[in-house]
Amino acid sequence: MIQYSNKDRDMLYKIKAKFHENLLLEFFTKLTVGTIQKQKPDGLEILKSIKKAKITAVNTLEWYEHCLCEIPLNHERETVYNRYFYDFSISLVLEEKDDILGDSFWEYLHKR
Repeated sequence: MIQYSNKDRDMLYKIKAKFHENLLLEFFTKLTVGTIQKQKPDGLEILKSIKKAKITAVNTLEWYEHCLCEIPLNHERETVYNRYFYDFSISLVLEEKDDILGDSFWEYLHKR
């Protein structure tokens, strides 16, 4: 069961995942036509996070994301991420840093 609470439950995570190259066009389309953005309660956060994600290795990206789920990124994974990403590493962090180096995932999607 997914539980959503107030902003006191807002947690910040650093995520690393591999992406399915063959599904990127579909993913980018859903991001740009508003399908994901309209998803409640986390669509806008997904869009904002993916726009800041960086490709850090072959088929691998990293990003920061806020989440209200009791299980980290539970709803985001069930509704979006598990289709397009795999091999997740999710770490609770206290603050977002400028420590993710790589090319923009958003620009990579845009060029496809």
